[in-house]
Amino acid sequence: MLDTPQQEVDAALERSQAAWTQWSGFTRERRAEAMRAAAARLDAAADELVPLAIAETHLGEPRLRSELVRTTFQLRLLADTISDGAYLDVRVDHAEPDWPMGPRPEIRRLRVPVGPVVVFAASNFPFAFSVAGGDSAAALAAGCTVVLKAHPGHPRLSARTGELVAEALEQAGAPGGTFQVIFGEQAGVTALRHPLVKAAAFTGSLAGGRALYDIAAARPEPIPFYGELGSVNPVFVTPAADAARAGAIAEGLIGSFTLGAGQFCTKPGVVFAPAGSGLVEALRALELPSAAPLLNDRITQLYLRGERRLREHPSVEVLNEGDGALSDPPAPTVLLTTADAVAADRESLLNECFGPTVLIVQYDSNEQLLELAAGLDGQLTATLAAEADEELARELAAILITKAGRLLWNQWSTGVSVTYAQQHGGPYPATTAPGTTSVGTAAIDRFTRPVAFQGFPVELLPTELGDEPVVSRLVDGRPQLAAEGGR
Repeated sequence: MLDTPQQEVDAALERSQAAWTQWSGFTRERRAEAMRAAAARLDAAADELVPLAIAETHLGEPRLRSELVRTTFQLRLLADTISDGAYLDVRVDHAEPDWPMGPRPEIRRLRVPVGPVVVFAASNFPFAFSVAGGDSAAALAAGCTVVLKAHPGHPRLSARTGELVAEALEQAGAPGGTFQVIFGEQAGVTALRHPLVKAAAFTGSLAGGRALYDIAAARPEPIPFYGELGSVNPVFVTPAADAARAGAIAEGLIGSFTLGAGQFCTKPGVVFAPAGSGLVEALRALELPSAAPLLNDRITQLYLRGERRLREHPSVEVLNEGDGALSDPPAPTVLLTTADAVAADRESLLNECFGPTVLIVQYDSNEQLLELAAGLDGQLTATLAAEADEELARELAAILITKAGRLLWNQWSTGVSVTYAQQHGGPYPATTAPGTTSVGTAAIDRFTRPVAFQGFPVELLPTELGDEPVVSRLVDGRPQLAAEGGR
């Protein structure tokens, strides 16, 4: 697929701006219906899209069909969310002459779409985090138009998916230019710098994401950049949990870190286990899954480079490995080191290795484990394999709240359910915006901003701010439910 020239990127952003002036003014239900139409079009095209994805990503048909279902589900879920209207966070304060701080004016507040958005697609989920993935769905739901920078790992799939989404939206009444796809690294940078762009979203590497974040921040008008950059998703195995069920933890870990050939952003990459633990012995004895191809040659090369770097570290040994661990395709590997080694060289040992490798870190005491937790960088997830009556678990949880966006209790981090309460984001370097999520209905918030209207005539206000409660809202500090049948 040829890179999109600068003049075509500029033209795409002009179309996106023109479309936004209309799309953002659609009723919530009208936008929702257009998103449902896009979901239906993708479902209907599964037999065309899945073979394209297989050819470009090395992923299997069952995984890809399941991922396409997830993609269309999240489009529909976000459509339902904007139909409900609660995401607008509507607040109405009536005038109050006896307000303790002095007479209070009438103020009515809601969230509005920010404008055209650039989305950078991911490689590892060619449907769910790519062209029509969560970032695109959230931006469209918010009332933004989208210019999608395709990932070079699946260009033909990206082009066709983009065509189907754009056609479905337009046939449902959306203006031309509501959804567009561009190709090439420079095209993405050009779009990010364009003055009409008001926000950007990214899923990918720390280096690439940080470079784009810096561009977004250095613009004459800096814009929000919602980047998911990297995470080792640490697992903390307490002595009590190890004594109670080391074998089960080992089996669950193998299933999790090898899922999708270790190419999930939520893969458990580092496991802290007590020295002399049963977990280590169980991992040494268990058979690992067979080798599986990675997404593309570049990812394979980067993985093997990182894997060799870990293996060659003087404090690391191979605990278990499959046949052909350093081949293409690579087999899974379990590596072993100590807490002292991590304390001495955290930067080398706690880097994300995107592929089927996990590092086991043996600690000597509870105090040392707490120190390791306190020294971690920001993470998407952190997992506690522990017992409910352990004081150590309570102390770890208190630390990990400050380190990760999602804490798991005796579960595995791979698999990010699309729900109302989901949080997929965490402190830097996991993401550039830890107060937001890229998965779940709260993802819409990233592409909106609050606006307050003071003293306006009701007839000039958006419908949701009128006297009729068409959405649930806060009125004079008290919840007010939407009227029956309100939209």
